[in-house]
Formats: sequence, C-alpha cells, structure tokens
Amino acid sequence: MSGIFGVVAKEDCSEILLYGTDYHSHLGTEYGGLAVLGEEFQRQIHDISQSQFKSKFYEDAKRMLGNKGIGVISDSNEQPIFLNSKFGPFCIVTSGLVENAALLADELLKQNISFSEMTADSVNVTELIAKLINQGDTLVDGIEKMFKKIEGSCSLLLLNKQGVYAARDRLGYTPLIVGKRDGAWAVTSETTAFPNNKFEIVKYLSPGEVILIDENGMSPQHGGNGQMQICSFLWIYTGFPASNYEGINTEVVRERCGRSLARHDRDIDADLVAGIPDSGVAHAIGYAMESGKPLRRPLVKYTPGYGRSYTPPSQETRDLVATMKLIPVKDIIEGNKIVLCEDSIVRGTQLKNFTVNKLWKDGAKEVHVRAACPPLMFPCKFCLSTRSINELAARKAIRAIEGHDIENVSEYMDPETEKHKKMVEWIRKDLDVTTVRFQTLQDMVEAIGLPKEKLCQYCWTGKCPANAGKNQKAEMI
Repeated sequence: MSGIFGVVAKEDCSEILLYGTDYHSHLGTEYGGLAVLGEEFQRQIHDISQSQFKSKFYEDAKRMLGNKGIGVISDSNEQPIFLNSKFGPFCIVTSGLVENAALLADELLKQNISFSEMTADSVNVTELIAKLINQGDTLVDGIEKMFKKIEGSCSLLLLNKQGVYAARDRLGYTPLIVGKRDGAWAVTSETTAFPNNKFEIVKYLSPGEVILIDENGMSPQHGGNGQMQICSFLWIYTGFPASNYEGINTEVVRERCGRSLARHDRDIDADLVAGIPDSGVAHAIGYAMESGKPLRRPLVKYTPGYGRSYTPPSQETRDLVATMKLIPVKDIIEGNKIVLCEDSIVRGTQLKNFTVNKLWKDGAKEVHVRAACPPLMFPCKFCLSTRSINELAARKAIRAIEGHDIENVSEYMDPETEKHKKMVEWIRKDLDVTTVRFQTLQDMVEAIGLPKEKLCQYCWTGKCPANAGKNQKAEMI
C-alpha cells in the first residue's frame, strides 16, 4: 500500500507538502515523490529504500515553490507521473493494486498508446492509470471509466492548474480524507498527517467519490456510490496509530483487539505482556489492561534506522530488517513467562527466526504468541502485501497436514473445528512457542466497530464483496 497527500494553499505549500507526505512513510519503502505547481510543474522522485523520505526531499522542497502539490510514499512504482494530456498537463499519484495491469497495458499498446515508465520490466501502474483516465471525455469521466476497467483498487490524487482532484477507490479499500486549516485545504491517506500541520478533518470521502480542492475549498465532482469495503488490515496493522478511518481510531481498535485476546486467555499464567514493535504494542496494551498483567518491553525497536519488515518487496530485505531492528533486553526476558502480542502471523518466518529465537536465547521461560487477527488464508487482491498463497503460514500448515495443497479450506477457517486446531498446533510447533492463539473474525470485526459487510475480509475468507462487480473474481473456498 502506498500513501498519498495533496494540498492547495493560498500561499506556498511546499513545507506542508513535505511534512504531510512524510507522515505516510510507514506505508511504503521504495520510492518517494513530490510534484508542485506554481508558475510551472516541478516534480522530483527519489529512491528511499535505504534512507528516510525527509532526508531525500528536504532540500528539494525549498526549491519546489507553488501553492498546490501532491506527494506519495510508494511501495512499488516511481511516482508522481507527469502527462501532457488532451485535458492539459497534469501530475498523478496513486495508491492500491491493479491486478489486471498487464492486460490493460496490452489493450492500450494495441491502440498505439506507448508507455515511457517501466518498473522491473512491467508497466508503471500509475502511468497506466493516467493513460486510462486520458481516454475519458473529461478528467472525471476518465476516472469513472478507469474505475470500471481495473481489477483491484485505486485511489488517486491528480494535480493540474485547477487544483487537486481526489478520487477514492470505488469500493473504498483505501481511504482518502479531506482536511482544512486557515489558508489551505489538504487530502490524505492518513489523518496522522493532519494534527501537527494544523488541519482539521472535514470529510471522509465515500467510495467512488471524486472532489476538487482549490484555493476556495472543496467542490464535488462525482458522488460516491454508497458501497463500502474498506481494508480491515488498516486498523490491525497497516495504519498508523494516530490515524482515523471512517471516524474510527487505529490505536483504540488495537487496544480493543488486545482486550478481546485477553478475555480468551484466563488459563495463561504469565509474568508480563509485550507487543512486537510497532503495531503489536497497542494490542499488548489492550491485553495488559484486560488481564491485569504488567506491560513491559523485552524487545525494543531501534526506530532511527529500521522501518517495517512487512513492507519491503524482497524477502532478503524483510529478513534483514527483522533481524536488525529488534534488540532484546535480557534483564526483562530471563526467567519470565511472556505473552507476546502481534498484529498478525503472515509468513511466520520472521516471527520464528528473528523474534521468538531472541527470547529463548535470552532465557524466556515460556512464550505465548497472540495474533490480533485470524490466520491469513489468501493473498491480498487489493493492496500490495502478501502476493502468494505459498507464503502464508496457515497454508504451509494445511499443506503439511493434508500432504498436498487443497482448494477448499473452509474447515480450517472455522475455529471450532478439529482441522483448525490442528493447523494452529502445527503453526505453534513451527514457531517453537509455548502456545499460539488467533483472534476470531467475529471478535476482530467487533473491535473495529464497522458493520461486517463494510469491511474487506478477503485475506481471511477468500470472498470478495457481492457488490464488487464482474471484474472482481474471488478465489472460491
């Protein structure tokens, strides 16, 4: 998942744009980009895989003067894209995942439409989105037609002389929120970008909604469709603790998840509760509040140098980050029974090799792992995260139990069945921990606080929403 931020001000917007975009650094690790429109377009893209966004763009922002701009922290594609289109020149940034990008690119190539930006021998998806939009009768018509063609999800910001167009994915998998302060309007993926930049939340865009922000404020361009299928993982892991989506705060949801896990753990006699930094910490806080067990830090993240181990695209990089970022505190670990709260168990390899092993090595007496969501069964179709079923810890367990891959995993998804219990026991042994327990889907949904039908749960159920349309083909279970 990428993070996007846009601003229109009555005066220069470069400082707001720099810091507003930087507040999305937890969402991507590959590229950062800014585009500003003053007398002319100015655009800058940097590789941030080995550096922080601010360190790369601080000097750039001083030179990129103008009153309107967009920025992105990208998980894969180099952005923003500049296009001199039939609607006039514009820059665009996107967030989401287009599963049928290769097919759509082939269709455009057959129409003699060329691509200039390539990423790992594939078309740059943001450029693809820009050229799909360019096929419309107007910019807004082009956005609508693009939404209908893509499989997956796409939210975007488009900068031109009129201002910043903001369009939220048609089923709302990724969020966009509008804010206002004296002399400026902004739109963001993460409300974390607002408080210190002195913006107040004005509106959560509806799925499929398109607006334009300019110096005078916000104007509707296309109404939302009223359908919602926002990513549940935003609250469980992906989102920043200070961010709100649909008016619901991430930190509070994680605390509720931890409380729920603790209510099912009356049989565990632990000496302390800990969270795997960063996202596991809030789950652990909730667990500690509910259980009455002390919250301590046997593992401390070296924040200045290492980001998330989940977001880098290569396994080698993920493993390196996981190895280096967590430093064990032996004086807290040794001789203690530890409840270790984690947002999820995706692949399990990092948890086993680079976290649990550190606890055992420093003398932990027991290690009880608690995951704040159910076992992930399907790779995400709508945001860039897990890309293969074979990666998932639950699928590895099922393969080991059955002796081969199976298509119908419904019995393993039901926490009341013996097959589910066997799967969890296999994961426990593989992780080499005393016990492991997962949040139930029902408890996770209740912790988030939105109706179940408004939440995307594809990672756990393999089912796309009924209203996703003919382009969204779910993997059947």
